[in-house]
Amino acid sequence: MNQRDLAEIKRRLNPDKRNPSLICGCYIDYIGNPITSFSVPVASLYEQENEKYMSIFKKVLSGQLGQALNPIALPAESCGLLMKVRDTGMRDEAVMQELFTKLISGIRAEHPDMQSVEDAQTADNWLILLLHDDLDVRKRDTNDEIDYENSDRSFSYCLCAVCPVKRDKPALRYVPADGLFHERPPEWLAGVPVMGFLFPLYESGAADVNNLLFFSRDCNDAHEAFLKAAFNADAVMPAVEQTENFQSLLAQTLGTECSLDVVQEMHEVVSTMIEEQEKDAEPLMLSKQDVARVLTDGGVSPERVEAFQDGFDKTFGTGAALPAVNVVTPKQFKVDLPSVSIKVDPKQADLLETRVIDGRSYLLIPIDGDIAVNGQPVFANK
Repeated sequence: MNQRDLAEIKRRLNPDKRNPSLICGCYIDYIGNPITSFSVPVASLYEQENEKYMSIFKKVLSGQLGQALNPIALPAESCGLLMKVRDTGMRDEAVMQELFTKLISGIRAEHPDMQSVEDAQTADNWLILLLHDDLDVRKRDTNDEIDYENSDRSFSYCLCAVCPVKRDKPALRYVPADGLFHERPPEWLAGVPVMGFLFPLYESGAADVNNLLFFSRDCNDAHEAFLKAAFNADAVMPAVEQTENFQSLLAQTLGTECSLDVVQEMHEVVSTMIEEQEKDAEPLMLSKQDVARVLTDGGVSPERVEAFQDGFDKTFGTGAALPAVNVVTPKQFKVDLPSVSIKVDPKQADLLETRVIDGRSYLLIPIDGDIAVNGQPVFANK
């Protein structure tokens, strides 16, 4: 699934269009006990309500592919249940109840029962929202432009958002009837989703029913417990963990050959590859062979490159590929020393160099232009 596919579905969530047909919800307390469930046609919602719902669902499709958004492979049983939900248009009560039960078990797995009265009083409730929609897949002409007059098939999908519901604080409110301020009791307010999913995966107009696209607002949290309990599915390694593991692997296997020059080369080459791939809207994935070629071109010895490839398999799995955005950050090049941090325009990263002078290592930055310290212009006199 690529950014163009995501954008196509997000356009369906324009509140002015009212494209989706139905929204179903289940509201549970902090330990997963159902409080209420509901089903409401989108066409019947008040304008402001519809805007709020669509805003929540759009959040589930926000973020970077490979970071906040990741495909998750489904076992046959979970795939079958989600297909029943989709194919019945979310109108079969028994099927919806089965799905809600699965999702509630996932929430319970992530949030065990509170151990004290104080915990219970401050715990969040949860709102599970599901949306159903049918998208007409438009044909594309020879220039890959959308033909808005013709469609040859339909893509039916469900979108799920799992939102914390928090109790706000009591306050005084103005009552016009008597011109006084009276106490307003605390209310339960739905927040932005912390996780959610799109099913099935949307691949250039086709449905991939063996996978869903999972959203996590926190890229550090893969929600392993939720996915295992709800779908018996395995989570992907979180984006931040992928980055940390890759950097550690590079340092351990390259040793002293993990130089500034090699890292600069890696950043420049991969950033260029990401930029070129963005023209096709496809997220760039890097295999161990892709990284090995960059290392070899950067002057790393064959022995070190081989050690890296062996370590890659052990760390990420045989045949694995990493999102390139988790290997480098194209818009950032930062050098950290024990007492100094230096941020450099990635396009100018080649200005940095390391050198040993009189037995001491230095990081050198050529001066080209004005210098300012905390905004104060200064001169380099020495």
